Amino acid sequence: MTAPKRPHLLYVAWGFPPSRGAGVYRALATANAFVDAGWKVTVLTATREVFEFQTGTDIELERKVDPRLRIVRAPFSWIRGEPDLAKWSRARIASNLLWSFMRAKSDRMAFPEPVYGGWKKALLDETDRIHQDDPVDLVIGTANPNVDFMPGWHLYKKAGIPYVMDYRDTWHLNVYTDTFVGSRLSRSARLEEKLLRSAAEVWFVNAPIRDWHAKTYPAGSSRFQVVANAFDPDFAQAFAGMSKPERSATEGLVFGYLGTIYGPMPLRESLEGWRIARSRSELLRNSRFEIHGRLGHYSEPDPAILALLKEYAGDGVTYEGPVSKTAVADKYKGFDALMLILGKSKYVTSGKVFEYAASGLPIASLHHPETASTSILSGHQDWFPVPDLLPESIAETILKTAQRAAVMTSGDYARNQAWADHLSRDKQLQPRIGHLTELVAEANNG
Repeated sequence: MTAPKRPHLLYVAWGFPPSRGAGVYRALATANAFVDAGWKVTVLTATREVFEFQTGTDIELERKVDPRLRIVRAPFSWIRGEPDLAKWSRARIASNLLWSFMRAKSDRMAFPEPVYGGWKKALLDETDRIHQDDPVDLVIGTANPNVDFMPGWHLYKKAGIPYVMDYRDTWHLNVYTDTFVGSRLSRSARLEEKLLRSAAEVWFVNAPIRDWHAKTYPAGSSRFQVVANAFDPDFAQAFAGMSKPERSATEGLVFGYLGTIYGPMPLRESLEGWRIARSRSELLRNSRFEIHGRLGHYSEPDPAILALLKEYAGDGVTYEGPVSKTAVADKYKGFDALMLILGKSKYVTSGKVFEYAASGLPIASLHHPETASTSILSGHQDWFPVPDLLPESIAETILKTAQRAAVMTSGDYARNQAWADHLSRDKQLQPRIGHLTELVAEANNG
């Protein structure tokens, strides 16, 4: 008796290990979870050189890739900063400005998305080869970039293969201004509506974003689901039995921020609040604030953000650089409390809020109360949100957090970790994997 055929998933993610991009963790966890559930999984992603030269790499994270995954890398040519001049055409050498203009125009003709549109052809060529070699049963595209959705749409039109759209970000919703990006009659908006209408499922990272899309694109909205970013179970296990870091009486506390700093985040207000709080507390005067992660989206730190951090170097603020995903848990265990700094938006939760919760540490939420992460942390017993973003209010919140952090016990950490269990990634993904497994089985048996 032969074993039943394992369903074949084509998982499309521009950013996949060794990429250091923020969305890579969700992509890696999803692909690994489907393999664990008995699927064959082919990951279609960009070439390693793109990450090595443009976004930075995390080789340690790449070791987390399940060896059962098949990785296919489609060539991607990025206009920005091609380091190898030998790859420049004569036309580009003659006029890089004119070449870049024509290239951007060509990319948008292929797919209505700046920078990434030109990747569509390479994606579809690889998709056809993959499907011909081993027929695909389901396609999941995770965006952005939104061109990641095209292999699913391509196989749906060609062979009726179901597809899932996983929105890590949004396409036409500006999450900070709550406005529609561009015209509702634009080519990209009409394409998004068409894709949403035919998708087997559409995943969003939180309910506010899902609800906006359901209102904006009602056709097919019954298949819109919330699949939160969450944290990996093995990440949470690293905190089991955690105790307070050992420090001398004169060392004070260590506050930490871990994540990417970009966009309209209240960074200056937070740093000013920290400065005020230090001036009012002997404990905080001996404490420091460590910032770990990327400054901006590229491998080199954003110079404006770096300059801002240096303004507060005399206040115990240090920038420590990026941290490998595999070392994140150990880094958290060296903190006494966490700073959660986010831009104002009812649509923004951020992936790090789940890791913050998993750690069990006290959290100072230095973001507007309207921000969607408020609903995620509500119920955490050592969570200290600000009432507004005035530096004075931020200082008061940091002082309260410091007072609590100074007396935390192992039991307090364990209680907070138990509370956060409902935010683990397996509890987010397993219902969706189960449903899609049934959907594919019914299609194959029908």
